[in-house]
Amino acid sequence: MRLPILLSLLATLCISGNALAAEATKTPSAAQTAQRQKMTDCNQQATTQSLKGDERKTFMSHCLKAETQTNDKALSTQQNKMKSCNADAAKKELKGDARKTFMSECLKKAA
Repeated sequence: MRLPILLSLLATLCISGNALAAEATKTPSAAQTAQRQKMTDCNQQATTQSLKGDERKTFMSHCLKAETQTNDKALSTQQNKMKSCNADAAKKELKGDARKTFMSECLKKAA
């Protein structure tokens, strides 16, 4: 008597569990979709270059990081200061201690 009740209860749980699992699928977010696209693009590039093993891992790492860095990061104010002072020092063709002194003065002025 208990066995048929137990089997029907078990069958009901299995059927309802499958129905709930089918409804639980989520659509990927925009960020996830973008990441998948980056992975696909970098993977195709690595395949066309016939990269394998460690070379492929390194390439994939750089490929994925390069796209995120260029999109997410702009130069900070300190980096802009360094860039302009470095360009000025290069125009004046300064080397060694003269360059160090110039860079120090330039960065202090810009602050």
